[in-house]
Amino acid sequence: MYIAIAGNIGSGKTSLTGLLAEKTGAEAYFENSDNPYIGDFYENMNRWSFNLQIYFLGQRIRQAADILSTGSDLIQDRTLYEDAYIFAANLHEMGLMTSRDFDTYMKIFDLATGLTQAPDLLIYLKASVPTLVRQIRKRGRAYEMSIQEEYLERLNRKYEQWIGKIYRGEVLVVDVDRTDFIDDPSSLDPVLARIETLKNAKKR
Repeated sequence: MYIAIAGNIGSGKTSLTGLLAEKTGAEAYFENSDNPYIGDFYENMNRWSFNLQIYFLGQRIRQAADILSTGSDLIQDRTLYEDAYIFAANLHEMGLMTSRDFDTYMKIFDLATGLTQAPDLLIYLKASVPTLVRQIRKRGRAYEMSIQEEYLERLNRKYEQWIGKIYRGEVLVVDVDRTDFIDDPSSLDPVLARIETLKNAKKR
């Protein structure tokens, strides 16, 4: 069973990945926030966008290779698809990644998706910009303090477009504005029930 957690910056992907791994016994694959380009990127997006996205894509390809090689249940914090359809596409549309760099990026992405497995279930953490800003400030990563609300709003629109019109797999949408997995553990129950249903279906 392969479950992926998708969502904007600050939506709670890492927290949910850890909680679900603990509750289900699945192996957790966390996004590595130690990208050596990330601090530079938030200071100068135009200069470092391609470097940042290629590094993240490389990480995700490495995780995908692990996913193909393991027979264990696993939960992944952010997907290969988001890197391309949300972040790289948004940077290109904003004029922060050149068309040449974006075309090169997408060619590598297309190659990677042809060699990887799609999630059995995608859990999309949908959150408004005020919620994202509050959670970003709460976790206090210095390099994220300069993120603009307009940037988060653009990413939210890209997520809605991707979930609604592009992604073709099974999706469970969680409204983060109304759900707090940390303060209200019972709110995790519907997610766990959906995962259990999926596991039982795969056993048949």
